[in-house]
Amino acid sequence: MFEYLGIMIGVILGLSLTYLVTGLSRLIHLRRTAKLYWVHIVWTFNIVIYVLTLWWSMFWWNNLREWTIWEFFFIVAYCTMTFVVASMLYPPKIADNTDFERYFFDNRGWFFGTVIACTLLDIPETLAKGMVHLRAVPAQYALFISVMLAIEIIGLISDNRRVHAILCLSWLAAISCYITFSAVETITIQ
Repeated sequence: MFEYLGIMIGVILGLSLTYLVTGLSRLIHLRRTAKLYWVHIVWTFNIVIYVLTLWWSMFWWNNLREWTIWEFFFIVAYCTMTFVVASMLYPPKIADNTDFERYFFDNRGWFFGTVIACTLLDIPETLAKGMVHLRAVPAQYALFISVMLAIEIIGLISDNRRVHAILCLSWLAAISCYITFSAVETITIQ
């Protein structure tokens, strides 16, 4: 069953990556006319790392032999919400003179709201893998989720540019540490 679900996960998360990489590529083309914002670019890299980490971690579901429609809907909803996060970083059509600092702050509420939703969806997804013995929940997970939620909630409520500079780098540091210290397990294909 996972092979079937895996295709859906791959399509949705692949679209997320495509959206982000296309946005970055467009920034390169518009570098002379658009007003780039480094915080926005760091968030793009953050979400690329997040999507890749999520895609990697979804493979643990490969060992679940019996699926319900509700598990399927939940996993697809989580991946779909991740696509929504990716789509918050770039407008569907990027004008030559786009001010990305203004765009980021105009969409800050939606962006951080959807990132918070993804983080909250990650909790039952991760705990479920532990409950059905697909993967032990890493000891660092509770601290990681707490730090991520704190960063995201501050991002949602603050419009201070300096705060956002710290937040994007803090989020990058937190996810990098979590990956380094807890998600380095190898996956064995049977």
